[in-house]
Amino acid sequence: MPNIGSLLKQEIVRLSRKEARTQVEATKRASTQYRKHIAALKRQLTALERQVTMLGRRAMGKAAAAADDSAPSKVRFVAKGLRSQRTRLGLSASDYGRLVGVSAQSIYNWEQGHAIPRAEQLKSIATIRGIGKREALKRLESVAGNGGAKSRR
Repeated sequence: MPNIGSLLKQEIVRLSRKEARTQVEATKRASTQYRKHIAALKRQLTALERQVTMLGRRAMGKAAAAADDSAPSKVRFVAKGLRSQRTRLGLSASDYGRLVGVSAQSIYNWEQGHAIPRAEQLKSIATIRGIGKREALKRLESVAGNGGAKSRR
C-alpha cells in the first residue's frame, strides 16, 4: 500500500504542473499575438519606407528640374578648350582678350593652366563660346570702335 505522504506529494506535483501549464499557456498566447503584431508592424514599416524613398526621389527630380530652369548652369573652364576655341575663331590672344575684356597675357596664362578666369570673365567666355568667326569679328570691331581696347601710356 502506498504511503499517504508519497500520494500527497504526487498529487501536489500534478496540480502544480497543471496550474503552471494554464498560466504559461496564457503567456504563450499573448506572446504569439505580440509576435504576429510585431511582424505586421515591420511589414507596414517596410512599405512606408519604400513609399518615402519613392516620394523623395520624385521630389528630388522635381527640385533638380526646377533648379535647372531657374538657376543658370555652372560654366566649366578647361584650358585646352579655351585654346581650341580661340584657334577655331581664328583670333590672336590679344584679339580674344579684347572680346573677353582682359589682356593677351591673361589669355596665355589661362591656356597654359597657370591661372583660372574669374566668374565674370567666365560669363564672357561662355557668351563667346556659341558664336562663329563672323560674329566674333563683328564683336571685335564693335569693341575696338567703342574704345574697348586698352591703350598703354
